[in-house]
Order: sequence, then structure tokens, then C-alpha cells
Amino acid sequence: MLKSLIAASISGALLFTSIHAQADWQDTLKEAKGQTVYFNAWGGADNINDYIRWSAKHIKEQYDVTLKQVKLTDTSDAVNRVLAEKAAGRNTDGSIDLIWLNGENFRAMKDNNLLYGPFSTELPNYKKYVNEHARQSITRDFGTPVDGMESPWGMAQVIFMYDTATLKNPPKSMPELLAYAEQHPGRITYPAPPQFLGVTFLKQALYELTPYKQALSQPVDKADFQKVTAPLWAYLDKLNKVAWRHGVTFPTDSSQMIRLLDDQEIDVALSFDISAASVQIQQGNLPDTVRSYVFTKGTIGNTHFLAIPYNSSATAGAEVVANFMLSPEAQMHKQTPTVWGDLSVLSYDKLSPADQKKFDAIPRGIATLSIAELGKTLPEPHSSWVKPLEQEWRKRYAQ
Repeated sequence: MLKSLIAASISGALLFTSIHAQADWQDTLKEAKGQTVYFNAWGGADNINDYIRWSAKHIKEQYDVTLKQVKLTDTSDAVNRVLAEKAAGRNTDGSIDLIWLNGENFRAMKDNNLLYGPFSTELPNYKKYVNEHARQSITRDFGTPVDGMESPWGMAQVIFMYDTATLKNPPKSMPELLAYAEQHPGRITYPAPPQFLGVTFLKQALYELTPYKQALSQPVDKADFQKVTAPLWAYLDKLNKVAWRHGVTFPTDSSQMIRLLDDQEIDVALSFDISAASVQIQQGNLPDTVRSYVFTKGTIGNTHFLAIPYNSSATAGAEVVANFMLSPEAQMHKQTPTVWGDLSVLSYDKLSPADQKKFDAIPRGIATLSIAELGKTLPEPHSSWVKPLEQEWRKRYAQ
């Protein structure tokens, strides 16, 4: 009898909580109606901008919320704007309602109390579809606890590209990459830091080469930076001497590396977009003999997020946008290689059988790796490592 009463009590409490949450969300939807959300997001890729326009159309139709993208060249510009508004006492009616960010930009906003929330874990689609235990990067953004202050939007992982017509066995580790470069001078390169993919190349090499891997998950000021990174600089001293253009000039980004691969100036390109090769093949920018691959022991991966500044004038609208971005419809469209190819943050096991079939039916593209083929995802070092790595690289190698 007692067990039955306890079970009934628990069941009733859960039902009350569910009803209360639904009512709260209905209030959010009502408040959001008619609002305009100014979304500050990197605007350097046409396909991503197109996806945001697609999302804006559906959000307007479904919720009467207007989403306007403010295109950024550097996300830190938006972070600095919110910081300046706080310094000026503009604690309401801020100019930014939603920001696409992760890593050191999230840490800067969180450390300076520039974020609204916690909000993400209360979004209906987060509670329904996100499994926080599936991937550490959903709850720890480059080592910084998320604590509900940003909503996951997509996942990325470093992949490498090569032309099977000219290269049969691509190098599958950092030591193999150096050995290949020494045997084929001028055929290997990487983007110049502080470009994010260039910094990621440094982190990938550091993770593989240093014997002090545990130090990378901690703030950099708790480690002996020179000792931990010494193997990285010894490696780059050798690699840069035999790199493309003798390591005096570096590509600006992944797009330039892809052009160099297409022009047969280099043998290996890299990207943080697992569908990059398939998309470029379809667009005629790479031959259809190009394929993607990852290193044997894994490659760096992370989650990127949507955050709401503390002084947003449209917090309800921003929450509605973040929730839509977590819908199976939006995540499915985004994962389509010809749209974006960004990996979904939704848990496959939490999807309905119908949505699972739809995700299964997404065409991967001729050169896109499956989830299984992507292998092990290496964790991002704590975000505090980024600036010291950039500064040390510039000191040693920038011309």
C-alpha cells in the first residue's frame, strides 16, 4: 500500500512538473510573438548564410518571430560589443539577441556575466532530444561548464582530404604527416593561426605529440606551458622547413587549402566540415576522386552553440529560435551535405522511428565519412590554451 502511495505521489509530481513546464513554454511563445531577434553569426560561408535564411523563413511562419542575421567576420567582435554595452550601463535593450559561439568566446562571456540564463536545458526540444551524456562537449565547452547558458546547435570534427588519383596511402597521424612532408617537400601545409582551423591543427599536433595530455584539459596557467608544448614546436620546426612555400607563407583558411588541393599544389587539405569534400565535388571545385579521412587515433571535435546575451531585448524570441534549431526538422536539414553537412546534436535514440528513418535517408555525399568512419573524437583542450598557442606560434613562425 505504501509503495503504491509513493508511486502515485511521484507520478503526480512528474505530471504537475510537465504541465507547469508546458504552461511556461506557452507563455514564452506568447511573449515571443512579433519580436525581432538579431542573430550575430559568422557570415563567411554562403551555405551557412542560406541555412540561416531557411530557418528564419520557417521561424517566421511557425512562431511569428523575425530572425535577422548580423554577419560577423570574428565572433569576438560581438562579445566585445556586449562587454562595451555592460560597461556603458546598457543592461536592457541590448543590440544583440543571439550569438553563435563556443570556446574562448563563451568562456569570456560567462566569466564577465554577459549571458542570460540558464535557459537551454528548459527548452522543450532540448529535454526531448538531447542526451547530455552522449558527448562531453555538450556540457563542457572547451573545458568550460555550459551550465545551461548556451544551447547546442551542431557538432564538428576535423577531417582530411586527399585525391585518390594521385595519393594512395595518405598519412594518418602527425608523425606520418611529417614523414610524408619530408619525403615530398612543398606538398603539406596548414592554415596560419590565429585562423581557427590553423589553431586546431596546432591542438591536434599537441594532443598527439605531448606526453602531458592531461594538462590540456586544465586551465593553461595550471600547467608548465613550455614543457607541455615543447614537442609541438620541435615538430613544427621540422615541418615548416619542408612545407608548402617553405613555411614562409601559409593558407588563410580551409577554402584556400581546397583550391590548392584542386590545383595539385598540395596533397592533403583539412576542414572542420565533414561534408566539405562532397560539397566541393558537387560544386565542381574538386575532382570526384577526392576522399575524406581521419587520423587513426582520432581527430579534434567540438560542439558549437547559441547563447543569449544578458541584456537581450528579445529573450523569449531568442529562446524560440534556439528551440527551433534543436528540432528534428532543422537539424535534419542542416546535416544534409548539400545544405551544410553539420553533425546533429540530437540523440538518435531519442528520435521517433519516423525521424530516425529520415536521418538515415540523408545522402552522405560521395566523400563524406559515416559516423562510424569518423572514429574517435579527441576533446578540445581548455579554451585558455588558445591565446598562448597563437602567440607562441606567431613569435616563432610569423614573417
